[in-house]
Amino acid sequence: MNSPVLQYDDIQGTILRGYRVDLARHFVLSIRDPASAGRFIRKLVTGQDGLPRVTTAERWLKKPSGFLNIGFTCPGLAALGVGAEQLASFDPAFQLGATNAASASAVGDVGDSSPAQWIGGLADGGRVHVLLSLWVAKDPALLESLSARLRQGFADGFSELSAHDAQALPDNQVHFGYRDSIAQPTIAGAPARKRQAPDDQEVVATGEFLLGYLNQSGGVYTVKPEQLSRNGSYAAFRILEQDVAGFDAFLNEYAAKAGIDPELLAAKVCGRWRNGNPLTLRPDEAGATLPADQLNDFNYVNSQPSQDDTLGLKCPIGSHIRRNNPRNGAVVGTDSAHHRIVRRAMPYGPAYDPLRPTQAARGLIGYFINASLRNQFEFLSGQWSLLSDFVKSATEPGNPDAGNAVFNISGEDVFLGVNNAADSSFTLAAPGRMGKNNTVLKGFSRMITTRGGAYCFFPGIGGLRYLADLAAP
Repeated sequence: MNSPVLQYDDIQGTILRGYRVDLARHFVLSIRDPASAGRFIRKLVTGQDGLPRVTTAERWLKKPSGFLNIGFTCPGLAALGVGAEQLASFDPAFQLGATNAASASAVGDVGDSSPAQWIGGLADGGRVHVLLSLWVAKDPALLESLSARLRQGFADGFSELSAHDAQALPDNQVHFGYRDSIAQPTIAGAPARKRQAPDDQEVVATGEFLLGYLNQSGGVYTVKPEQLSRNGSYAAFRILEQDVAGFDAFLNEYAAKAGIDPELLAAKVCGRWRNGNPLTLRPDEAGATLPADQLNDFNYVNSQPSQDDTLGLKCPIGSHIRRNNPRNGAVVGTDSAHHRIVRRAMPYGPAYDPLRPTQAARGLIGYFINASLRNQFEFLSGQWSLLSDFVKSATEPGNPDAGNAVFNISGEDVFLGVNNAADSSFTLAAPGRMGKNNTVLKGFSRMITTRGGAYCFFPGIGGLRYLADLAAP
């Protein structure tokens, strides 16, 4: 794939770069005075009046201590003066917004996860206009000082609906105990990652993550006006609360029912051991953590029988990482490269201590970034995470093994796909039996509850200038 030359200084940094920080704060804002809001946006572009400057994807010689990015919802763009005809050119899911009943149902935000239950003003999607995110390397005092400057800067033009903090856990873990952020798509033209490890997957077209470039289908996602149609991207902002005590109870109860070790069950439902080793490469025991150049260098379908896992005998078909990135497996929809997302999320809440359990809220907060919310985030969340038969059926060409029972009852994504405990299931394939005598776990509750969300648009730097001038000529 030919890689385009990208204008890194016109692209918001969080789209193409992982900041690897310890602290973050996400401000949820509502525009009260468009002219004042426009002036504030202009200052963020230039770093004027002591405000932090919007971070771009430019290479840095020395890593900054803080980073800032800004996204706008559809009502937010309208409040700044983007017209209805122009907004009609944006992604259909973005136009509807995350609180729309159809959008919420499509991604499993129902019941306790429904928008009506969301916190921090996010339930009122019409008032949520801006997501302003501040990341800081290590210093809590710097987070507070930069936050104070931002609050002073946006006081005239915005109402602060809420602010949500995140803090990295040791060894880059999430609250469920797994190492996180191991796999991210390799984007054509993106800056090379400092610790980029081999990944046995194709480089994904730039247009799957940035507007104005060719995507995997050979098309180009664009919007109107032209000033917003280059170097922008969409993101689903999510607050996902993790039931750590419930997950521990699930592992102990269902591992006993399946006759396996709880840690093996934890690996099976995720697709990786908690130290990050993939089941495809380490199917029997976690062992020592594999080198970085091996953690993500694998596929599920292989012409060599000893390395093939088409039937999910090593890594279950329904496991979390296999659903969210089926790699070269045959699945509903097009191949996985058409539906990849960039994830920029961090834990929030105190670390869980099983010896001193508390009811404190804890989970994951951040962005799922892509150039098409409908084709990437919503497709992945609604089709691959929620449907038990997300692999190709026996009637579809190209997958002669799909009629096997292990495909047809692969079960839900244990973390994100369970909406009704009475109907929940997860299939463990019987070792070496080609899907016969499977163990099916049933009746468990969802482990993650959505506590907030918003669909936002990250304009390029030129796009931010356009919005500032539109609101405050």
